[in-house]
Amino acid sequence: MLFSLAVILLCALVLSGVMQKLRLPGLFGMLLTGIILGPYALDLIAPEILGISADLRKLALIVILTRAGLALDIEELKKVGRPAILMCFVPATFEIVSVTIIAPIFFSISPLEAAIMGTVLSAVSPAVIVPKMIKLIESGYGKTKSIPQLIMAGASVDDVYVIVLFTSFLGMYSDGSFAAQSLVKIPIGILLGLLTGILPGLLLVALFKKIHMRDTIKILIILSTSFLLVTLETALPLYVPVSGLLAVMALGSTILKRYHVLAKRLSGKFSKIWVAAELLLFVLVGATVDINYVTKAGVFAIAFILFVLLMRICGVCVSLMKTSLNQKERLFCAVAYIPKATVQAAIGGIPLATGVAAGNIILAVAVLAILITAPLGAIAVDMSYKKLLSK
Repeated sequence: MLFSLAVILLCALVLSGVMQKLRLPGLFGMLLTGIILGPYALDLIAPEILGISADLRKLALIVILTRAGLALDIEELKKVGRPAILMCFVPATFEIVSVTIIAPIFFSISPLEAAIMGTVLSAVSPAVIVPKMIKLIESGYGKTKSIPQLIMAGASVDDVYVIVLFTSFLGMYSDGSFAAQSLVKIPIGILLGLLTGILPGLLLVALFKKIHMRDTIKILIILSTSFLLVTLETALPLYVPVSGLLAVMALGSTILKRYHVLAKRLSGKFSKIWVAAELLLFVLVGATVDINYVTKAGVFAIAFILFVLLMRICGVCVSLMKTSLNQKERLFCAVAYIPKATVQAAIGGIPLATGVAAGNIILAVAVLAILITAPLGAIAVDMSYKKLLSK
């Protein structure tokens, strides 16, 4: 296990550095590291690490979403208003509907299987987007119109919406019936997620103001609280849905609102933790990629993914209609909604495991979507933000 960790970290650092020298995102090198070292290639990652891969990926995601919360000013987000809400649902809906209509033509699958594929494909990757939006907030790009905050919040709620629909469609496939009440879980999960993050956030602020302790201890307390919030998703009964990852962001945002000085200080420390967490996250995402499925998907799958991405961009444009954003800023929002990685890696194999007839195709397209959109979106954001956003 120690050998695997050493190889993972060293190879990821080297390939990430090489990609940056080539003016490509470092995460592309990390994904390649996972693919090369993973069980479908050289198989140099210890089974013990692969066994807890999902937990390690979630841990890394918690780190970056906590940091995102510490940079997410709710007052600025309120100024955005309606578009912030629409960005949570409309782009994903455009993509899901497009996949449901087009996928049966491309892959000869049923409309319900296509709907399942749509929910697998349509989630934005917070792990790719959030660090870049935090960088923009810190450097001042798009800050006047709260564009990075809009994208961060939208991407996080987008995942909640998509995963609830994925569970509903999968249940419909298994049981032969669609439970309409499952759609009610979407607003309930969002509201409960916000509440379960805000309340401990207020308590922690009171604790930190009353008791003097080192920032390192505060970070450990915040992380431990975040872990507990995420476990609520699985610990609570199914009829009480809670978005744990949204709760983590709400926790950080509450600390920012109530204790601004501390939030700014802790955000810098979380950025250092993210250096290691990012390596593990994207290497382990890459390790889930089975190249065999990519070769089976073929050229049609690439064309299909690019087409539904265009539909997602249309959804972003609809969400931002009648706003103060100019054409360049709207284009940037569309570009920032391209990357997919973490959710696809987490749920892409579930249809195959649960006996969905088109499970192989769904997994192949999910894997290909990660390989195409994660680097493409990251490159597009890095190359465009200075040209499209005002500082």
